[in-house]
Amino acid sequence: MLSKSKISLLQSLQHKKFRREHGAFLVEGYKSVSEFINSAYIIEAVYHTSAVAPKLLNLSHKINFEEISINNIEKISALTTPPDVIALVKIPQWPTIKYSILQKKFSLVLDGIQDPGNMGTIIRTADWFGIEHIICSEDCVDVYNPKVVQATMGSLARVNIHYTDIAKVINDVKLPVFGALLDGENIYSTNFGTEGLIVMGNEGNWLRPNIIKLVNKAVTIPRVGKAESLNVAIATAIFCSEINRNILK
Repeated sequence: MLSKSKISLLQSLQHKKFRREHGAFLVEGYKSVSEFINSAYIIEAVYHTSAVAPKLLNLSHKINFEEISINNIEKISALTTPPDVIALVKIPQWPTIKYSILQKKFSLVLDGIQDPGNMGTIIRTADWFGIEHIICSEDCVDVYNPKVVQATMGSLARVNIHYTDIAKVINDVKLPVFGALLDGENIYSTNFGTEGLIVMGNEGNWLRPNIIKLVNKAVTIPRVGKAESLNVAIATAIFCSEINRNILK
């Protein structure tokens, strides 16, 4: 049985201010929780109903599992249909971005991504294509937002997310910088090489002028139809797929 103060704390984690204050966030649903249990993240507690208890105990004996009522689950869940299990997870402190952790691979750089659904899809896409690092501008949506966490379907457990001054990172690491822009080279004829930063911009405004200046090569997904624009999460998936195709040649 959770105390009123504990319920209040867990409810507060639906808001960025309190996630930062307490250094923790919530993960909901058996699949996502199991992904985090098997990751490098620190699990502070797992709250669950009696129905899911046997499955959870097979995952780990080192975690604080606490059986609670479905009524309490409903109070702390951010979902319309609450799950049987919710984990309280510590927000990690990622190391400073340096060339040494980005070299000989591709990483995503996100400039002002605001939509939680897009961010979640981008993280799942990165996980699918084996991209280890996503570097976010400080005004990107919080990846520990409940909607983002849910949209990643557990992939957040395997992708390192960094919030920082992306212009400084681009300048410091000295890697090739490929920017998704409307007037660039055709993506299907672009030579991406073996390492670099793939910079994707805000859903409405795309890359900011100061970031465009840092791009070594502008790259475009050619339009065949008449749509005005391409969703940033879909565009990111196309970039990741094309880079992967180049690597596997």
